[in-house]
Amino acid sequence: MPHPPQTTYRLIIFFGCLLGLSTVPWSVDAGTDSILKVGPFSTASPGGPFPEGWEPLTFEKIPQHTKYELVQDSDTVVVRATSKQSSSGLTRKITINPKAFPIVQWRWKIDNIIKSGDVTKKEGDDYPARIYITFEYDSSKVGFFERAKFEIINLAYGEYPPSAINYIWESKTPIGTIVPNPYTDYVQMIVTQSGSQRVGEWVTEERNVYEDYKEAFGEEPPNISGIAIMTDTDNTKESATAYFGDIVFKKGFAQE
Repeated sequence: MPHPPQTTYRLIIFFGCLLGLSTVPWSVDAGTDSILKVGPFSTASPGGPFPEGWEPLTFEKIPQHTKYELVQDSDTVVVRATSKQSSSGLTRKITINPKAFPIVQWRWKIDNIIKSGDVTKKEGDDYPARIYITFEYDSSKVGFFERAKFEIINLAYGEYPPSAINYIWESKTPIGTIVPNPYTDYVQMIVTQSGSQRVGEWVTEERNVYEDYKEAFGEEPPNISGIAIMTDTDNTKESATAYFGDIVFKKGFAQE
């Protein structure tokens, strides 16, 4: 098979990482529950295995991996991520209807920001904490040339690439900013925290994934295919430590 163009090759590598989220072993629907406990880290033991379904996601050609471990923080168990010029993720594959469960809620805390991070540049595409949410591939929403590139990705990985929302803790970009990832606009970055004002503080986030997807991509979202947490510093060559608490999907906001 001929080698793909360089821009397409970069897409293959990038989406190859995301495809670690897109093969779904099981799914959930609305049912009678109002909360889906997708990341129940507090139910695990410090130093023990991660909750069922969570597994490492490592990236091709990145030799240094972020270290993820369960630790005790005050009266609960959380994930601690330590990155030293490294990158990798911790992921769970799952199918969720975002219209039935539009709200994602999580807690996170960071020890430091990435000083040279920049959401608009490839060399600045590092964050002390980020939450990936991937969505199933829908060929009907992809143009001819994009579909041709994705066929190459399918040949390389045996799967079609997902789109994704990436909630990030940025260094200087204003909260609420939505921009395409510098590698591909099939991943939209949403700044939910920015700067060092809340460093060392646990912050609880609630986002309407359904509405965020429509605003970021301009269309109705397909099903969610996976979720990941990530701390990465491979592009900036810096270091960062972050903590992630439980992650849940809900039918409505806490105040509703």
